[in-house]
Amino acid sequence: MTDFIKPYNDDPFVGNLATPINTSSLTKNLLGNLPIYRRRLSPLLRGLEIGMAHGYFFIGPFYKLGPLRNSEIALLSGFLSCVGLIIFLTVGLLLYGNTSFDKDESKDQLQTSEGWNQFTAGFLVGAIGGAGFAYLILVNL
Repeated sequence: MTDFIKPYNDDPFVGNLATPINTSSLTKNLLGNLPIYRRRLSPLLRGLEIGMAHGYFFIGPFYKLGPLRNSEIALLSGFLSCVGLIIFLTVGLLLYGNTSFDKDESKDQLQTSEGWNQFTAGFLVGAIGGAGFAYLILVNL
């Protein structure tokens, strides 16, 4: 067991263990292709892609598990609840960006105040669009 799990970079004070999972090239490539880490995408497109994925899947729990799940307006209620959650998340992203990033230039455009605001705008549009798309699919099934 000690052959496979050892301190990260052989430094026991880092607080991370190097395992076959988190040090494999497959894992690093998979995580590197997530939209938040792709530097060739603008912050707006990163937020749009992340928002679409989240908005598309947020509607399901509200629709199937919400308090109005057995009523005729369950889907509409789930969609509106999903939009409310998206708005709360967007406000949280705005607050985080305004307190965490300066206006100076960084090696990654997302780590600036302007880039984070673009990311947040993309997230809002993408998440509402993804939720709307899921709503339309569920209405027409």
